[in-house]
Amino acid sequence: MLAFVDESKVNKGAFHYYQCLHKLEQHILANYPDETISLSTAAAVMVMEKTYCSSFFRRKVGVPFTVWLSLVRLRVAAQKLASCDCRISEVAYAVGFGDIRTFERNFKRQTSLTPREYVVRVRSDLVGAPTLT
Repeated sequence: MLAFVDESKVNKGAFHYYQCLHKLEQHILANYPDETISLSTAAAVMVMEKTYCSSFFRRKVGVPFTVWLSLVRLRVAAQKLASCDCRISEVAYAVGFGDIRTFERNFKRQTSLTPREYVVRVRSDLVGAPTLT
């Protein structure tokens, strides 16, 4: 699987150090993608005012909440694209993107490949992989 460019900017340790961030991460992993996640949702889970939550998240994690959430969505999308024979539009909507164009633009920005190119590369890697006997 390809690495996402912006993940290097994410301070993953903050999710273990700060209880409110750990709680948010656990909430999102437990309820995503079934629940619509927004900054308001994050603020409620972290028991903070929305503006302070946004500022706190960016300071401690290193990226804005929306960027981090997009990374979560794109990670799930990459897993779905690699593991099932789904349409790209189905995957985009399933992981929480409102439209295909935004999904494709974000996916390409993070992986340097379009979703279609990613699927072709992953599947060709799987075909070329040695089998265990």
